[in-house]
Amino acid sequence: QVKLVESGGGSAQAGGSLSLSCAVSGVTKWSYCMGWFRQAPGKEREGVASIVTGEIKPVYAHSVTGRFTISQDNAKNTLYLLMNSLKPEDTGMYYCAIDLGCRGSPSLIRTEYDYWGQGTQVTVSS
Repeated sequence: QVKLVESGGGSAQAGGSLSLSCAVSGVTKWSYCMGWFRQAPGKEREGVASIVTGEIKPVYAHSVTGRFTISQDNAKNTLYLLMNSLKPEDTGMYYCAIDLGCRGSPSLIRTEYDYWGQGTQVTVSS
């Protein structure tokens, strides 16, 4: 079955960096969307970044553009999120997800995603 396992995260000072990884297994489709989402306490889960497998044109939420970078290693079936210039408002639980019905356009819409990881906590202190 499809399985996503996040790793990385942790705590950082404002202005620092953290890196997240998401190992994907059980997917037989060759093209699909992968994304990172986050959820702060008391807030809805929001899209952070998304990319289509094998493509090089990701999309980012306005709040992270220029600071976060999404990438993929197709050989390892792994999705990454490099987070630089972290801010306290970046604090939250970060989830990776895949959208098997994706038609070649990455999306930050939560409801379009079919499978989710268990999440990893990111805490940024000021």
